[in-house]
Amino acid sequence: MPKLSIIVPVYNVEKYLRKCLDRILNSTYKDFELIIINDGTKDNSEQIITKYLENEEYKDKIIYIAKENSGLSDTRNLGMSKATGDYIAFVDSDDYIEPNMYELMMNKALEKDFDVVASDVRLVYENSNKEKVVSSAYEKDLVSKDEIKQTMLIYYPVVWNKIYKKSLLDGIEFSKGVWYEDMEFNLKLYPRIKSIGVVKEPLYNYLQRGNSITYTYNDKLYDIITNMDTVIKYYKEQGIYEEYKEELEYLYLRYAYATFPKRLAKCKDKKKYKEGITFAMNKVNEHFPEYKKNRYFKTMGVKGKYIKNFNKFIANINYIVSK
Repeated sequence: MPKLSIIVPVYNVEKYLRKCLDRILNSTYKDFELIIINDGTKDNSEQIITKYLENEEYKDKIIYIAKENSGLSDTRNLGMSKATGDYIAFVDSDDYIEPNMYELMMNKALEKDFDVVASDVRLVYENSNKEKVVSSAYEKDLVSKDEIKQTMLIYYPVVWNKIYKKSLLDGIEFSKGVWYEDMEFNLKLYPRIKSIGVVKEPLYNYLQRGNSITYTYNDKLYDIITNMDTVIKYYKEQGIYEEYKEELEYLYLRYAYATFPKRLAKCKDKKKYKEGITFAMNKVNEHFPEYKKNRYFKTMGVKGKYIKNFNKFIANINYIVSK
């Protein structure tokens, strides 16, 4: 069976770490290595990891690296450089997997030698029994370039509900010092992907914490847009920008005029909100002044609701900036 490398960065997660590691180490898929990287944690996470390293049942499965704190992206990049598996998976250390997640995904990978395999996700809420299932947005296996391009518009922009063929990642890294690094990482991979396998089950449990970047404001929110600038630059450097221009244009508008304003509103500062909206509008006009000619807007896109949302957000944005 192909070998799987599972990369787990650890930073101040003592409350959640045991459940995360237990689920991985007791996975029904057995041919894996677990790469745990201590990113300069300041709590008791290191002592917890030591217990697993001392366990005869687990120690041969674990590669442990301790280093000074340098952030999630740099830690994941280090993990990729140490990985020896045929496929690579990422798990955030406050989340946990279903025990059969990697068995199902690796079996799917073997069906047609898929480059990427994705599962659905279960949102689990801290201090609550509330749950919500979120689709990967891949409804079926994808084996054509056009189908894969289409899913750029709607895919779930994270890495931890997927496994990646290791050879696919050559030369691709997570950008350091930014938020929303998964989005940029996946979009850089898209032109390389020839096939995507799908497991329509919620196999990854994504913990919703009160201090999550989804629920709080920070100036790093601007990385949503600047990461897209980096993606555009990458596509131009690779000589594939024109081939993907309409998809990138649609995505840029989706992030700049929908995701960004919604999260920006959490700052509760009207002046800062207006400054952010003006920034987003200027960036859109810089890259895509004629975005309304985009064919995805004309055809209502892959999911028409985004167009309706755009029209609503753009109307609100124009109103706010004009005041």
